[in-house]
Amino acid sequence: MSETRPDTRDPLIDAEADLAPAPAVAAARRTLRAHPALVMAGIVLASLNMRAALAGVSPLMGEISDHFHLAAAASSLVTTIPLLFMGLGSIVAPKLARRWGTEAVLCGALLLLCGGILLRVAPPVVALFAGCALVGTAIALLNVLMPGLVKRDFPDRAASMTALYSTTLILGATGSAALSVPLENALGGWRGSLASWALLAAVAAVAWIPQAVIARRGTRHGQAAAAPVRSAQDGPKLTRSPIAWQVTLMMGTQSLVAYVCIAWMPTVFTDHGMSKSEAGMVYAFYTLVQMAGSFVVPMVAGRMRDQRAIGAGVVVLMAAGVTGLLTAPVEGAWVWATLMGVAQGGLLGLALTLMVLRTRDAHTASRLSGMAQTWGYLLASVGPFAIGAVHQATDSWTLPIALLLVACAALLLLAMGAGRDRKI
Repeated sequence: MSETRPDTRDPLIDAEADLAPAPAVAAARRTLRAHPALVMAGIVLASLNMRAALAGVSPLMGEISDHFHLAAAASSLVTTIPLLFMGLGSIVAPKLARRWGTEAVLCGALLLLCGGILLRVAPPVVALFAGCALVGTAIALLNVLMPGLVKRDFPDRAASMTALYSTTLILGATGSAALSVPLENALGGWRGSLASWALLAAVAAVAWIPQAVIARRGTRHGQAAAAPVRSAQDGPKLTRSPIAWQVTLMMGTQSLVAYVCIAWMPTVFTDHGMSKSEAGMVYAFYTLVQMAGSFVVPMVAGRMRDQRAIGAGVVVLMAAGVTGLLTAPVEGAWVWATLMGVAQGGLLGLALTLMVLRTRDAHTASRLSGMAQTWGYLLASVGPFAIGAVHQATDSWTLPIALLLVACAALLLLAMGAGRDRKI
């Protein structure tokens, strides 16, 4: 059943609100599109940074915890705090883009990311957590604004460009996970390894400076004229839509599982006797094979009217990998990493695809994306801390991993709801 009640109090602002720009703004964008290699290089470099600063932490969690004498629950804050601020930052990202322009905010986000990465390695423990907050905020800005930028500047190639930046995102996470331990050895410790990713963020920021300057030239004297044709209050009220909440909770639950793995998967392996270097490679492989799921599942889902079957299949694949991790974590580590990686990429791709398939127009799809990322990341932020607290209380990984099976059961129910052929 469709839902058409007007939304009069939705706090989420449309990230694509500037699709009908003033003439000066349109001229600036034509200038940018005349240099597609510059735009594409900016997208690729920004995408490489969207997970690298987070994925590089997991293989070094033991060293960070030992250095600051952190218990398991406190250690999980290194992953939990960025997630919390990824949710909060998703609320303000569209407002900042409307005020300063998408290109300028993306450039600023990369500079903020660079600063946050460096702050994390400052001596006091409070700097570690403050840096994590800045990293999460910066990534939130990139997460929310990148899809709208791709759709705006590459309207005829939105699908292929989305595939490019999502694949590059996973490559950034994979490279960060794989290189963390070698960089630690080469640079004299975990601080050098984490700080090295600031260079990647700085290079990406430099690539966005000319784009921000060109775009700002067009908006300097035309802010008032650049008002959007549609406001965030147009369309159905998402907070009253069961489908919207099913998509949102599906996004949040799969993110919860993903960031629990980012925070704790290598530690699970090392606590069961695997070497730190091998654990880092298994984790890097887990992130690498996510590309298979994130590429195949959305393509298949897009050809189906009802996505319940493919949703159930991907969840079962994830549950099989988690079960293996629970029963034989080291003996079958590469197998479990493969199953969980393919499933994790598929769940992410399916959640993003359902934001489009379950809505009637791009405006509503953009608003649903904002809702799903805001509440989804806030939900996901609970995962690493809760799992760390349970591990600390039980001094075992049995119950924490079993709780991931509960999350899989929830994902199955949500996939059955969100996968139905319905529209908001």
